[in-house]
Amino acid sequence: MSDTRIQPAEITGFKGMLIKRFAKKMLGQVPTSIGVYWHNQPVLMSMSGFGQKVQKWNACDEQLKTFAHMAVASQVGCTWCLDFNYFEAKNKNLDMVKAREVPRWRESDAFTPLERQVMEYAEAMSQTEPTVTDELVAGLVKELGEAAVIELTATIAFANFTTRGNVALGIESDGFAAACGLKPLAERTPRPTVASVS
Repeated sequence: MSDTRIQPAEITGFKGMLIKRFAKKMLGQVPTSIGVYWHNQPVLMSMSGFGQKVQKWNACDEQLKTFAHMAVASQVGCTWCLDFNYFEAKNKNLDMVKAREVPRWRESDAFTPLERQVMEYAEAMSQTEPTVTDELVAGLVKELGEAAVIELTATIAFANFTTRGNVALGIESDGFAAACGLKPLAERTPRPTVASVS
């Protein structure tokens, strides 16, 4: 991992002790990102709190949401989020062959048409300007229903919120997947523009 653009602060005090203990219990280590965000604890706590709320949503399939977040991370270049969500896919008992292939989902034959549509939606939402089409949303609503598409959309928006912040601050992978023996993620094939897979 390279140096972050803002060096991690020392995590101190009672609150810091609790956060470090919780992180070590859940992840085996304290993520670099916590030290970076420790410079502004209200921001850290708000982001963490919202992330915990996102984890409780249940109208959309967990595998679809994870693949969508990973597709955003791959496109934006957030190695931290890509590694963490790959690690979490194992903890959630998701399809690890598919999870490993997310960075090259367009070329891989591992995914169902719905999974491909979800990752296309994640990438389209992550473009500047977004390239989401009426047809793409209508297809997802037909397959998943309105509530699940709203949740998927919010999950992708949250993924953009976290991935772009990490990239801007130079926060890279902490090696969670490698630490638990997962095969390296497939390499993303560079794409100049997002083309429809429908």
